[in-house]
Amino acid sequence: MKFVKILFAFLFIAIAAVAGGSYWIFSSLNAPHEHDKVGQFITIEKGSSPAEIIAKLNAEGILTNQVPIRLYLRFFGDASKLQAGEYQFASPITPLQVLKELESGEERTTKLTIPEGFTRFDIAKRIAANFPQEPPMDDKQLLPLMEDTSLIRDIAPTAQNLEGYMYPSTYNFPKGTKAADIIKATVEQFRKIWKPEWTAQAQKIGRTPQEIVTIASLIETETGVESERPIVAGIINNRLAKNIPLGIDQTNVYIAKMLGKWDGTINKSDLEVNSPYNTRIKTGIPPGPISSVSESSIRAALNPTRNDYLFYVRNVDLNDGSHWFYSSAAEFEKGKAKYQQWLEKERQEKREQANTNN
Repeated sequence: MKFVKILFAFLFIAIAAVAGGSYWIFSSLNAPHEHDKVGQFITIEKGSSPAEIIAKLNAEGILTNQVPIRLYLRFFGDASKLQAGEYQFASPITPLQVLKELESGEERTTKLTIPEGFTRFDIAKRIAANFPQEPPMDDKQLLPLMEDTSLIRDIAPTAQNLEGYMYPSTYNFPKGTKAADIIKATVEQFRKIWKPEWTAQAQKIGRTPQEIVTIASLIETETGVESERPIVAGIINNRLAKNIPLGIDQTNVYIAKMLGKWDGTINKSDLEVNSPYNTRIKTGIPPGPISSVSESSIRAALNPTRNDYLFYVRNVDLNDGSHWFYSSAAEFEKGKAKYQQWLEKERQEKREQANTNN
């Protein structure tokens, strides 16, 4: 009988010890801890053992006691789930929250923003500036990667490059991402936006998807006012129907970029260059897009507003990016003259400001 009592006493002590130990472990794991590494990246190298990971976080001050987390992983958790990566830890943070972060895995990312209307030349420069490649590549060396049209062959079988099919958006990529993978991601985003029924809708109005994306790129560069885009699409259709050159100067900017001559100003020679993209002297739709396109511009190209306009010029009275629209050349010339007066005044003010600063 005495032996039984002793045995129960030992069992009670053992249970109490386990319960007390478990309570201590879980209370320690749920205790928030403040540290001074907020906003800093802490790198967990690939191949690090769980013990090395915990020791490093303890040394960095993210953890204050290695024992509770080691015991938890040994008896309750799964140390194999801890991942390498670059982590930013909030403060205060509990050891359990730290474990959750380590199990999800984090890598430092670099943001890439492609604005609406960016050309492949602009995109190549931005990728080169923000994502150093190994071996090193400048923007001109990146351009051939944008000639792989296999990703869009089903949509645009005649496309010569990916111009217009790298969707404008903000992306986050891990550092060290290959340029080809970045380009692929932007095209995959375009494919997510492009709806299968748009291909059928394009055919219904007598256009190929490539022509729709090309017209959308013209719209994109002509107006940032969404409500105007279907109107501009209508004007493009009107000029095409009358076999009038579209006269869109951004096509001349695009030609200058293709030739490596763009200096920020449209020169007389840019307007006269013999190129199928030159809508100043060539009729019809250019052979391909001249910029990245938004969903808004694609929808406008597919759903142009019927009108009798042939011309438009910037509305300098509102100066909000909107335009005046005209059916007659005489009225257009009046609006154009007003715009040119406004433009010269703007340039004069900039010159005066520059002189003042100097």
